[in-house]
Amino acid sequence: MPRTVWILVAARAVNRLGAFSLPFLTVLIGTEFGAGTTTAGLVSAGFGLATIPSRVAGGRLAGRIGRRRTIVLGLVGCALAQLGIAAAGSLAAVAVFAVLLGLSFELYEPPSQALIADAVGPADRVRAYGALNAALAVGGTGSGLIAAGLGRWDLRWLFVVDALTCLACALTLRLALPADGPRGQRGVPDDGNDVGNDVGNGDGNDVGNGDGNGDGGGPVRPWRDRGLWAMFASGTAFALVSLHIVMALPLTLARRGLEPADAGLLFTASAVTVVAAQPALRLHRLAALPDPAAMALGYALLAAGLAGYAAARTLPAFLAATAVLSVGEVLVLGRVLGVVACLAPPGGTDRYLAAYGISWGVATAAAPVTATQLLERAGAGALWAGTAVLCLALAAAQPLAVGPLTKGLPVRPGAGAPAA
Repeated sequence: MPRTVWILVAARAVNRLGAFSLPFLTVLIGTEFGAGTTTAGLVSAGFGLATIPSRVAGGRLAGRIGRRRTIVLGLVGCALAQLGIAAAGSLAAVAVFAVLLGLSFELYEPPSQALIADAVGPADRVRAYGALNAALAVGGTGSGLIAAGLGRWDLRWLFVVDALTCLACALTLRLALPADGPRGQRGVPDDGNDVGNDVGNGDGNDVGNGDGNGDGGGPVRPWRDRGLWAMFASGTAFALVSLHIVMALPLTLARRGLEPADAGLLFTASAVTVVAAQPALRLHRLAALPDPAAMALGYALLAAGLAGYAAARTLPAFLAATAVLSVGEVLVLGRVLGVVACLAPPGGTDRYLAAYGISWGVATAAAPVTATQLLERAGAGALWAGTAVLCLALAAAQPLAVGPLTKGLPVRPGAGAPAA
């Protein structure tokens, strides 16, 4: 793959190595400032809400000041906000810096995804994004161990080390990525293939380069596609489940008499499972499964793992449940983006994926509130049991929601299933 792809992959692994602080934000608020679970959830929700305009701004800035500058700006902004959280002397200061962190958090995504999309041809994008996901998982194995160690010492240092990795990533990309060219080369190309150009043209119908046109000259309007709306709804529920795990697992361990910092070990176990499961995805029987069946299986495994969380009382039990649900996440993530991409008309793939990605912003805003409220009012067992039921509902819905969307889609090379 091109040098640009490997640079982004390596830098993202470094950045991911320190991305362990957010799951402990609610714990920090409670232990350092004596705030209740509800208050901690609201502060985290403020961060989540801020990530939605952050993704929009990332697309707009990439087209106006350049992709490299936008990436560096986002990473430096994250670092400064993390240092602010670490040094904050009051709950109000933590809340302000959490919102500032959210406003910087997603600036990186649109320009980095666009750089990869432009650097490789359509046939190699799956491999390129696969390398990026593998780098995230590898970095995650180390980040969980660092979190488990630093979290036992002082939770504030989690945010300091996270900030340092953001700065290291920003410096690496500032030196290694090609310089931003004139405005016409900053993510506003004439071919309409760039997700980093702009997000939205003012009418709410387009996520792309502002002209709403694909390669064939026709309009690309993701939000008018009912199929995308179906995937968006399912994706928001999946993101909510994933973020419940991130937000509530440290709090659950504390309620079960375990060390909250041990959530770092569980996140490491999850990352190891993701890496180890990659070869299994290429097995013929699994690769040949239709997308709805594979995604239903993934959601069923997620439900089984979450049910394990509901019953777990020891760290080994939590580890076993984590391994099961991580395999489920791999199956879902391995198919869902391919389905979304295949729904797009020619030249509109990036815009469809960008529109779908907003589901994570919605879930990031909702998860801190839903997770902490369920934990506070119903208890850890009910939280995880309810999340498991949601996954079972998603598993049952896949043949009905995804099945009609995948009919007639192109077939993946070397597989007998619809494209994924």
